[in-house]
Amino acid sequence: MADAIQVQVNGEPRGLRTGTTIGDLLRELAITTERVAVELNLEILDRKDFDRRNLQEGDRVEILSFIGGGAKTIRNKGRGR
Repeated sequence: MADAIQVQVNGEPRGLRTGTTIGDLLRELAITTERVAVELNLEILDRKDFDRRNLQEGDRVEILSFIGGGAKTIRNKGRGR
């Protein structure tokens, strides 16, 4: 890949073109921004910055997805509760 950089994405090496932004990376991975948090080199990014922050050689990106839901309560019948 000409004009390429290597970064770590969730602990895995990934080659990207120079000038790739966090927003570009998320689109390449088919990840929507509504329910994710992105950490770049230990800094949590604001969503408004995803298309402004260019990735650099050796950057470390962690992408965390939020999943809705709740705890399911299981009741034991016959235990006096």
